[in-house]
Amino acid sequence: MRNNYLLPCRFALFLCLALALLAGCAPKKAAPKSPAAKSLGSRVANTATTQIGRPYRSGGASPQRGFDCSGLVYWAYGQHNVQVPRATTGQAKAGKSISRSGLMPGDIVVFKEPSGPNQLHTGIYTGNNNFVHSPNSRSSVRIDSLNTSHWRKAFVSGRRVS
Repeated sequence: MRNNYLLPCRFALFLCLALALLAGCAPKKAAPKSPAAKSLGSRVANTATTQIGRPYRSGGASPQRGFDCSGLVYWAYGQHNVQVPRATTGQAKAGKSISRSGLMPGDIVVFKEPSGPNQLHTGIYTGNNNFVHSPNSRSSVRIDSLNTSHWRKAFVSGRRVS
């Protein structure tokens, strides 16, 4: 009678061991990337793009008031507790210089613009040769390509502050 009970128990034990071994051979699923896993620069760039369509406002540095170019950069970094200078001249010197080919999302892009204050204009690189900025009083926050002839000629440098 003892053997009648041992056979199902042995089978159940064998089955459990086999399943445990097979589970160890299963491919591991990659953990989903959380927003916190993104780089600070990517988060800053994403934050800046949330303001696309907001109006240009000279001296503006908030969604409520609108943005000038340096105000958008200042606000987007500030949302991530990173202090950058408020004015284009300070932003053009912040962090370390980055060549156009070395740009990463979140880098400040600096342009020489005759119509801008101090003849400078800034924005935030978003990747794929694009940047977000608040161009002028005739426009609103938008994304433009660094590949256009205008921005290609006007590009001075990138600045990495994160």
